[in-house]
Amino acid sequence: MDFSHLLTSPYGIFALILFVAAYSLVIFEEQLHMRKSKPVVFAAGVIWVLVAIAYAAQGDTHTPHEAIKHNLIEYAELFLFLLAAMTYINAMDERNVFQALRSWLVGRGFTLRTVFWVTGLLSFLISPLADNLTTALLMGAVVMAVGGKNKKFVIVACINVVVGANAGGAFSPFGDITTLMVWQKGKVDFIEFFAIFIPSLLNWIIPAAIMSMAVAKERPEAMAEAIHMKMGAKRIIFLFMLTITTAVSFHNFLHLPPATGMMLGLGYLGFFSYWLKRAEGRLITGDQPLDMTGHNPDEHDDDAEPAPPGHGHLPVGSFDLFRKIARAEWDTLLFFYGVILCVGGLGQFGYLAITSEFMYTDLGPTTANVLVGILSAIVDNIPVMFAVLTMDPH
Repeated sequence: MDFSHLLTSPYGIFALILFVAAYSLVIFEEQLHMRKSKPVVFAAGVIWVLVAIAYAAQGDTHTPHEAIKHNLIEYAELFLFLLAAMTYINAMDERNVFQALRSWLVGRGFTLRTVFWVTGLLSFLISPLADNLTTALLMGAVVMAVGGKNKKFVIVACINVVVGANAGGAFSPFGDITTLMVWQKGKVDFIEFFAIFIPSLLNWIIPAAIMSMAVAKERPEAMAEAIHMKMGAKRIIFLFMLTITTAVSFHNFLHLPPATGMMLGLGYLGFFSYWLKRAEGRLITGDQPLDMTGHNPDEHDDDAEPAPPGHGHLPVGSFDLFRKIARAEWDTLLFFYGVILCVGGLGQFGYLAITSEFMYTDLGPTTANVLVGILSAIVDNIPVMFAVLTMDPH
């Protein structure tokens, strides 16, 4: 389709300005104290209004309808996949899986340099499964717990954790949102990601070896903290691994979206959570009814005292699947909605097509990929990756 008239139309220009303005608010999220989802969700709606008006002016109402349906399906697959993954991460967090790992590392009495290497290695190994952000937060907490007031160690070790988590997340579809988007789009098969395992490992080891020279071999003060995993923690870990296997199998063998496999895995957790509540002796009658807000009308507030035995209430501390779902990163999930629809809308005005032609045809693939990498470091890798996937350069 010839987009030239749409590129320079008032609708197209206003849509581009609106996206830049909205994303500027995202960039200054911390300074403005505004959640990043708000401006892009608003911009997404307005941009698609402009798309619909621009195409309707040419007598075409079918194209915008089909295009936004395509974008919504892409978002739905990403949303359901991440919702299931986030729920599992929250469930493992509630069962003290990560806290127990942190306690074990802190209580080993390692030297600071050993902690530096152990946290970096664990970041590299955990991020392919638990995603790089969760891994960085977990290992960062370990570093700060061990380092205490040693700011030099904390800074260097935290940088090592971030590098390790990002490097580890690159060779797995589950390690980062961008790799997940590439896999769900069908651009790279699951096994093909592991072809970059060695480059990913080197991308962590080489900077780590250089940074380790700045870490002393002194031994930090021993800590008496001892945290143990709660009942069912190991089985939830197993179910999470089974869920990942299910998602991969759905994609590779059944040719179904990975999100459907993840939602089946959420079903595993749902049945297990029912059993766990009864096994803990905290629920007499099974799952309790929920009101229109998704809460149990008889459920106590977080600060309330547990219900007396035999009352059938869901007391504080009881494992409940919907509490884990409620704790998902909803700001992030809505942010992805805004980004996907904003970029998709700009694509309907032809901005992605002309950008793709300039970068991958005029500049060449290598130069284009370098620019994509630099841009993702300055702006954000998620909208950049979605834009590249939408361009679909060959």
